[in-house]
Amino acid sequence: AMPYLIDGHNLIAQVPDIQLDDPDDEARLISLLRTFCARTGRGVTVYFDHRAPGSEKPPSVGGLSVHFVTPPRTADEAIQAHLQRLREEARNWTVVSSDRAVQLAARQSGARSLSSNTFTHQLMGGETAPEVTEKPDAPSSEEEIAWWESLFRQEDQDI
Repeated sequence: AMPYLIDGHNLIAQVPDIQLDDPDDEARLISLLRTFCARTGRGVTVYFDHRAPGSEKPPSVGGLSVHFVTPPRTADEAIQAHLQRLREEARNWTVVSSDRAVQLAARQSGARSLSSNTFTHQLMGGETAPEVTEKPDAPSSEEEIAWWESLFRQEDQDI
């Protein structure tokens, strides 16, 4: 199955129940993406613009790989670099972003490009029968959300 390369904050802006100013917006998107990976069996790599959260690496679980990009580098640049590293493999990937520069980089590398808006419908369960989405999420997700929340709380205190 074709994996996705996702521009995290660009996607959050399109997801109806997550606001970019939520302190846990990344954690909530990651939770949705994990459910999506479990439901579809697709691999997902997501990049967020963010200062590095301590030295701890975010959990990469079940097909989902999460990266925070440290300024001055942006998620857009990290996605473009990822596409360059993939070389010929890029054509097996789908890039999710509504950012013109990211869409252009995707097309130039031979990857498929999908707008964040279109992907949101798939993410919210638009592409599979409802009974499939009723499956309870993996037990580690509560734990993982707690991990993210504690991480973001620590960050808020640093500022």
